[in-house]
Amino acid sequence: QVQLVESGGGLAQPGGSLRLSCAASGFMFWRYAMSWYRRAPGKERELVAGISSTGDITNYADSVKGRFTISRDNTKNTVYLQMNSLKPEDTAVYYCWSLYRDSWGQGTQVTVSS
Repeated sequence: QVQLVESGGGLAQPGGSLRLSCAASGFMFWRYAMSWYRRAPGKERELVAGISSTGDITNYADSVKGRFTISRDNTKNTVYLQMNSLKPEDTAVYYCWSLYRDSWGQGTQVTVSS
């Protein structure tokens, strides 16, 4: 059974940082690309960042380039999203996604507000 469990969301002030984690199980994590998506209130879901199976290739939405960093630890079956210089417009539910069977996590809320 595939499971993607996000954690690390919460409330942050503008300019602050958060680190999201996504723990994967039920498949060969190291073989598959992973991504983070987000859905802000009243908006469509958007791709935030992606990472290849080996971690050597990453891509980012223009809106987060230079502020967010995606990484993975294949020994821990976990993908991360380090979010720095947070802005109110980063407020959204953040979802972990795996290329394996198009799998999704349950999401974690990130709220950026003073």
